[in-house]
Amino acid sequence: MTFKVYYQADKTARPVRENTQSLYIEAESEAQALLMVEENTDYNIEFVEQLDDKALAYEKQNPNFKMTTF
Repeated sequence: MTFKVYYQADKTARPVRENTQSLYIEAESEAQALLMVEENTDYNIEFVEQLDDKALAYEKQNPNFKMTTF
């Protein structure tokens, strides 16, 4: 399954909506996606969203779309 993870790059700073970034990751579950990002980054994770086929197709239209691997 593909997940979109919304995060702030700096854990120590106050979260600001305009600074929210996202990454895409393949995982078996939402919990596994969250754990993978937590173990491999210092990001302040805001939200993890599972993408269905239509949402994934839409996201792939973005020229900056890139799957993250750890």
